[in-house]
Amino acid sequence: MQTTIRISKGTARMPQWRMAQPVEFEALDGEHLAIVGNNGSGKTMLTDIIIGRHPLLLCAPTYDFRPSLRPLAADNIKYISFRDCYGADNEATYYLQQRWNQHDIDSETPTVGQMLEEAFSMAGESNEERRDLQSHLYEIFGLKELLDKYIILLSSGELRKFQLCKALFFMPRILIMDNPFIGLDSETREQLKVLLTTLSKERALQIILVLAKRDEIPDFITHIVEVNDMVAHPKEARKPYFSQLCPKLPELSAEKKEAILNLPPSDKDYHAKEVVRLNKVSIRYGTRTILKDLDWVIRNGDRWALTGKNGSGKSTLLSLICADNPQSYACDITLFDQRRGTGETIWDIKRHIGYVSPEMHRAYKKDMECISVVASGLKDSVGLFVHPTASEYETCKWWMNIFGIGNLQSRRFMSLSSGEQRMVLLARAFVKDPELLILDEPFHGLDAVNSHIVRQIINAFCERPNKTLIMVSHYMEELPSCISKHLHLEKI
Repeated sequence: MQTTIRISKGTARMPQWRMAQPVEFEALDGEHLAIVGNNGSGKTMLTDIIIGRHPLLLCAPTYDFRPSLRPLAADNIKYISFRDCYGADNEATYYLQQRWNQHDIDSETPTVGQMLEEAFSMAGESNEERRDLQSHLYEIFGLKELLDKYIILLSSGELRKFQLCKALFFMPRILIMDNPFIGLDSETREQLKVLLTTLSKERALQIILVLAKRDEIPDFITHIVEVNDMVAHPKEARKPYFSQLCPKLPELSAEKKEAILNLPPSDKDYHAKEVVRLNKVSIRYGTRTILKDLDWVIRNGDRWALTGKNGSGKSTLLSLICADNPQSYACDITLFDQRRGTGETIWDIKRHIGYVSPEMHRAYKKDMECISVVASGLKDSVGLFVHPTASEYETCKWWMNIFGIGNLQSRRFMSLSSGEQRMVLLARAFVKDPELLILDEPFHGLDAVNSHIVRQIINAFCERPNKTLIMVSHYMEELPSCISKHLHLEKI
C-alpha cells in the first residue's frame, strides 16, 4: 500500500526541537489521522517534524504524494496552525487594530471576496474542478454573505473559515489542521465535519487533525497517534483506541480553592452596584450593522454567558466594555457606575477588568519569560514596559501555581504550545484580582484536564463578593456552574 509519509528514527538537528525519543511515524494512503495529547505533550513538535519544518539528523521524512504531480512538500502539504486560524500577519487583524483601525476603512481596504479571489488565483490555474470546490466551500460555510465584508471586521470564527478556504484552494494532497473546531459555533462545527468527511471520501486528500480534546475526534478519522511527555506513540486504529480510553479528570485541590476564597479584598475596588449598563447601543462599520439598540445591565455579582453565532457581534460588544473600541464614546455606556466620556481614562477602566480572548492570544507575540507575560496583566499591556515590584512578582508566581503552571515561570512564551500559552494568559487575566472578569473563549486549545481545572478556578473566584463574570463560549458544556444569566446575540 502507498505510504504517503514515513519518518524513521527521526531526531531533530537542533536540541530544542527534539522529542524525548526518535520519531517513528507512518501514514498510509486512505488513512486519516488524529494527533492527540495534553497541552505541552509535544503535538506541535511532532507536526513540525512531519511537515519538514524541523530538519532531522540522519534522514529526512519521505513522501509519496501520488496522484499529485507536484514534487514539493510545500505544494502538497497545507498546515493550518493555531495562530493561522486568526489570520496572517499581513491581514491587519491584530487585537487592537481590529478595533481602533476600523475607522480607517477606505476604498483600498480589501474585502473578503477580493482576498479570496487573490488567494484562488495564486493557488493555480483556474479549472472546472477548482471552481466547483470554490463554489462548494462558499456554500457550505456561508461565505457568500461575507464576500463584501472587510477582513478587519471578521470575527475569529469567520477568520477560521477564511483560512481553511484559502488552504483548500491549493487542493493539497495532505491537510493538517491544529484544533480546527475551536472558535466555531455549533452549526459551523457540524458544517466543517461534513465538509472534511466529504473531502476525505471524494478527493485524494489525506487529513491529519491535531487535537487537545479526544472527544472532538470526528467519525472519519481512522487512526490516532497519542503524544505524551514528548513521546509519539505508535498509531492505533480508531476502535481499539477508544475501547481503552478511560479519562479521569482531576479536581482542584482543597488548598488551592481555599486560597482563592481567602484572597483579601482590594481597597481600590469600585464596589459598583451596576458594573455595566448599555442603553440602546448600536455599532456600524460602513453599511454593516453589528449591534443595534442593545440594552444590557450587568449588576455586581452577576455571572453571564454571552453566546451567538460567529459574526454576531460578541467580540465587538466586549470591546466596548473593555474600552478597546472608539465607538464606545458615541454610545450610552456606563461602567462601574460611571458614564463613559465623563473624564475617566481607558486605564482607569482597565485596571478593574481581567480579560483574555482569541485575538489577544494571537497578538501576544512577545518572546519573554512567562512570569513577565503574567505580570503584564498588572500593567494592562501587551508586553512588559514597567518593572514590577518584588511583591507583584510574588503575586504572579502565586497565580501561576494556582493554574498549575509554576514550572513555566522562566520558560519563553513563544516556545510553549498554544495550550500552555493560553494557561499563561489566563493567569494574566486573574493576576490583578479584577472586579470584572471577561473570558472570551477561555478554553481555546486547552485539553480536557486543564479545561476542567480552569472551570473550577472560575467557580471558586466567583464565589467571592464583588466579582462579576462575562464568559463567551460556543460549547454550552464548557460553562462553569456559577453561570446564572444568559445573553444570546442574533446575527443582524
